[in-house]
Amino acid sequence: MRLHAVVPALALALACTLPVLAQTTPVDRKHVDNRVTENLPDIPDALVERLSRYQNTRSASVAGWTRDGCLLVSTRFAETNQVHRVCQPLGMREQLTFYPEPVGELRPAPAQAARDGFWFTRDAGGDEFSQLYWFDAQTRGTTLLSDGKRSRNSGALPSRDGALLAWSSTARNGVDTDVWVRDNRGGQARAVVTEGGSWHPLDFSPDGKRLLVARYVSASETHPGEVDLDSGKLTLFPVDGGKAAFGGFAYAPDGKGVYFVSDEPVDGKPSEFLSLRYHDPASGRLDIVSAGIPWDVEDFEISDDGRHLAYTSNEDGIGKLHVLALPGRTPVALPELPVGVIGGLGFSPDGNRIALTLHAATSPGDAYVIDLAGRSLERWTRSEVGGLDAAKFVAPTLVRYPSFDQVDGKPRTIPAFYYRPAKAAAGGRHPVVINIHGGPEGQALPIFNPGFQFLLNELGVAVLVPNVRGSSGYGKSYLALDNAALREDSVKDIGALLDWIARQPELDSSRVGVTGGSYGGYMVLGSLLHYSDRIRAGVDVVGISDFTTFLTNTEDYRRDLRRAEYGDERDPAMQAVFDRISPLKNAAKINVPLFVAQGRNDPRVPYTEAEQIAAAVRGNGQPVWFLMFDDEGHGFRKKRNSNYFNAASVLFWQRYLLDGERDAGSGQ
Repeated sequence: MRLHAVVPALALALACTLPVLAQTTPVDRKHVDNRVTENLPDIPDALVERLSRYQNTRSASVAGWTRDGCLLVSTRFAETNQVHRVCQPLGMREQLTFYPEPVGELRPAPAQAARDGFWFTRDAGGDEFSQLYWFDAQTRGTTLLSDGKRSRNSGALPSRDGALLAWSSTARNGVDTDVWVRDNRGGQARAVVTEGGSWHPLDFSPDGKRLLVARYVSASETHPGEVDLDSGKLTLFPVDGGKAAFGGFAYAPDGKGVYFVSDEPVDGKPSEFLSLRYHDPASGRLDIVSAGIPWDVEDFEISDDGRHLAYTSNEDGIGKLHVLALPGRTPVALPELPVGVIGGLGFSPDGNRIALTLHAATSPGDAYVIDLAGRSLERWTRSEVGGLDAAKFVAPTLVRYPSFDQVDGKPRTIPAFYYRPAKAAAGGRHPVVINIHGGPEGQALPIFNPGFQFLLNELGVAVLVPNVRGSSGYGKSYLALDNAALREDSVKDIGALLDWIARQPELDSSRVGVTGGSYGGYMVLGSLLHYSDRIRAGVDVVGISDFTTFLTNTEDYRRDLRRAEYGDERDPAMQAVFDRISPLKNAAKINVPLFVAQGRNDPRVPYTEAEQIAAAVRGNGQPVWFLMFDDEGHGFRKKRNSNYFNAASVLFWQRYLLDGERDAGSGQ
């Protein structure tokens, strides 16, 4: 079972030298409880009530099996996501952890382990300095395994018998991510990879004497290797072409060959997508297991008994499950699965069943189990949707619109998920919100989003979710189209989307808003920078406002990883690009209302990025709402915070998108 994040993030006291800006709009700054606001009006009780049912939806994610045949899942019944156990289809969800902070990653102990339980991580206030813990199923006690200090610990991986545990940690120097191994019998832990860079463990050999590891450089470059745990020797594997992306990496059941995901060249020919492969080092044999699937393979799992291998492919944003009988790799017939996104694969201890999480556009993520022999599918959790009529939820259609450049003499097309309100617009045309994903190597997927459903069903707003160039899932050439100096080409894709909106008779091109988080927040600011005459307003969540200040102030362990994607600010030529595309340095061109939301403890995009752009745009005479939570980081994981932000966002859209107020004094 791969390590699984319990909850994705929804929606550093650092010094910066900023220009002094004239405050043409008075700043009404308030610090109430855990939040700081500037010029954000009181949220009407009627709006809170109207949103309530949408904000009381929940989902469940599979983390793996317990030795007695139950599932560990993550879900939220109070303020944060916690660990629960479910022991039968649609059975009671027994809560096992009770923390004010959400549980992060979760890994069950293997069935062969001496003790039953699970490993999990937890940070403080979203700072992502996650500590590693063990939960003992017999005593219900919890033990801290990491240093408990300002280190980041992740990727817990047990050996097959549970005697050893590997994980990644920045404990040594706060900059490099090393691989550590703990002997669970005696409690001793040691760093086994300290080469510098960002390393993580992948799989123990069946005898527990070797460990597959990899150094991540960027979305297009990873370097795998193997550690001999007795001698400590690290051997890096040769990479065809010198540079390639790698996903999962696991020993075959016999411990001799390996299965892995990569886009390495095959027979000297470049590979555009990540494929599942098998390699036998002794003979040099290489098999492309997923040959014939022209899409990325995302994940794979091998059953403990070695009889089956399951993998998922991402086909235009839709998950497909494939199961093979080993060793011959004969395809296994499966029941029909709902259309959606698949995650959390895990074989039961006896290898006869597969648990997985299924997400759909019109229903929250839930746990399902496939019986391989019976070819049957059973739902194990049914997450609530706030009492709403799920039949009224809107599924998107996949569209492709032309952008500014060409491929093989034809316009390059950009994929986008288009959510269209079921009811006809009162004025004949629907206003539009464009939602841009982060990453930038992320991919927007058609999963349930209660905020989208509120806009569609309650406000009659259409939603467009593009996968602009630089998104994963569409091949490595597409992934590289926004790197370094090409950064603003992805912003041009939003300009092309505005053109597409103007050609749709059911959409109102005069009422378009744009929102996004993290890198998507930069995309919001970049879009407003270039298209303020075509966009009514923008919501920037934990977004980058200047790449130089971002790279200077992001946490030390992240800096080189981000330079590999965005470019190196120490290079004068790259610095010139950063200055040219900086929303902060070009804030005078942003001439529409802006809502900036941030977590105070964000280690990725420091809160100063939010503060400086809010001040700059406000100094430009525009209405700016500012919101910062003291107990959040890169996104809002606590329910009360998420609820408040969502309500404030709807109020912002009502005021500046639906009512059309654009003058600087409106609503302040």
